[in-house]
Amino acid sequence: MKAVVCHDTKLEVTDVPAPEPGRGHLLLDVHHCGICGSDLHARVHADDMADAAAASGYDGFMRAGDSVVFGHEFCGEVVDRGPRTSKEIKTGTRVVAMPILRTGGAVHTTGLSVHAPGAYAEQVVVQAALAMPVPNGLPSDKAALTEPMAVGLHAVRRGQVKKGQVAVVIGCGPIGLAVISLLKASGVRTVIASDFSPGRRALAAQCGADVVVNPATDSPYDAADARGKYVTAAGLFDLAVDSMTKLRAVPLLPWWTAMETAQKLGALPEGPVIFECVGVPGIIDQVIASAPISSRVVVVGVCMGSDAIRPAIAINKEIDLRFVLGYLPTEFREALHLMADGKVDPTPLMTGTVGLAGVEAAFSALGDPEKHAKILVDPRSDTTAI
Repeated sequence: MKAVVCHDTKLEVTDVPAPEPGRGHLLLDVHHCGICGSDLHARVHADDMADAAAASGYDGFMRAGDSVVFGHEFCGEVVDRGPRTSKEIKTGTRVVAMPILRTGGAVHTTGLSVHAPGAYAEQVVVQAALAMPVPNGLPSDKAALTEPMAVGLHAVRRGQVKKGQVAVVIGCGPIGLAVISLLKASGVRTVIASDFSPGRRALAAQCGADVVVNPATDSPYDAADARGKYVTAAGLFDLAVDSMTKLRAVPLLPWWTAMETAQKLGALPEGPVIFECVGVPGIIDQVIASAPISSRVVVVGVCMGSDAIRPAIAINKEIDLRFVLGYLPTEFREALHLMADGKVDPTPLMTGTVGLAGVEAAFSALGDPEKHAKILVDPRSDTTAI
């Protein structure tokens, strides 16, 4: 079959053996597969990513010298199954699947390991237990975005954003746009989006961002401050003095009782939840230095280089710093159904489609944020230009 193989940073359409499903596997004819930022990173930083994965306990990630078929955001049609595999999902069913495959006695990441070839190909093997039928006639190109939308949903859940809190999204690439979409689908009333690119700011607005900021001229944190958040320690100190003065003036009620009650009711000041979706060195420290007091920072962007932060600033502001990876099976399913039910529209992310022969050009095109967010691969298409 035809597939796009990456070897030593080079992408080439070539003939590879057709995959054979093993026990517990389904074989899919690929309809669409998204090009992910992880694919762009893996093409040039495979060894760094493999080292990071190995330090985390997984040693099957691709190396630069491996020949790997990328593609882990996909939708396809079931055409075969391996021996002793459940027939719960019938042949002819369109499915999406979490990109994890048990093969050769181990579990590997589909599309990022030589042991689990991905969906920049005519066919791909998936784990039957992780496959989910596409509901409500959702088109295959939109269904292929289940994986990045699940990443966005998981980030939102990890952020524990309340509907009345302000959420700030730094970086409006595909994952930032997914986070914006899922914040709004979760009922968060105020979402501030920040990106240097006019094109991506326009996409952020289409995804539902309430305030869109160019950080070259305006601060997203000033926008948060305008909504009652305290950017500086001085603002919080003023609030503390004013509050204590008022509480001590209340007769018959000890001030500490009133404050403890307010704390239990969530009435004390809290900063916004900030989603860092850029993933380049220096951004986390920049966010910490600029963020309002008591902010929660959720790191979604994948930084491949070494980085440094100034802990004293985070300590002085009581910044809550969290990192996220992937999603739960329930979140993967929920992301799929949110799209199928019309509650999340991935259309703004979808800026182009190519066939296998157009993948290399698509990788280059994705370097221009003014033109593209998410390019999809359709193995049945002859399109080569974006």
